[in-house]
Amino acid sequence: MTTIILADDHQILRQGLRKLLEEEPGFHIIGETGDGIEATQLVERLKPDILVVDMIMPGLNGLDVIRSVRQRSEYTRIIVLSMHANEAYVVEALRQGASGYLLKESSSTELIRAVREVVAGRRYLTAALAERTLDTYAEQVGRTISDPYDLLTERERQVLHLAAEGQSNAEIAERLSIGVRTVETHRANLMNKLALKNQNELLRYALQRGLLK
Repeated sequence: MTTIILADDHQILRQGLRKLLEEEPGFHIIGETGDGIEATQLVERLKPDILVVDMIMPGLNGLDVIRSVRQRSEYTRIIVLSMHANEAYVVEALRQGASGYLLKESSSTELIRAVREVVAGRRYLTAALAERTLDTYAEQVGRTISDPYDLLTERERQVLHLAAEGQSNAEIAERLSIGVRTVETHRANLMNKLALKNQNELLRYALQRGLLK
């Protein structure tokens, strides 16, 4: 039995995915969420075979969910299901540890094929990206990329996402079950690492990086 968690902030889409995948013999949905932070917590608790994750979600975006899941559950393989066909998204998702990347316009047959390929230990890219071979992507993924964002800890990324969504330090502290002073420290550290001076620059950075819708 292949166990699967669905992470997408569109409930109607999750319902459709659940119905589609559970009709396939051998597939079992064991959890779903529309929030990035909850997705990492679900994976850590349930240890699914597959996580199907959207690229842009509240709390943490898909790339940060991938980073976190790779640390929390090495056994879980990740398939990104996204509306973004931009090469930069695909390369970064694979570089962070995703095993598959599909567009939301993909057919149900292709999604099922992707799950089976990834469970078998192979990488899968949607047919819409087939003009760029897996070898080419793998070559780009292997390159060292200097990015200050990579210096952030998982907690600093969580604080960044929530702050960019407009949550106060007190709200972030409650959401993450940590102290307000701890949030302030994480916020100061991430601002320093990213060379940001104020909330406006933080918001602009989050938008430019695609952390927000």
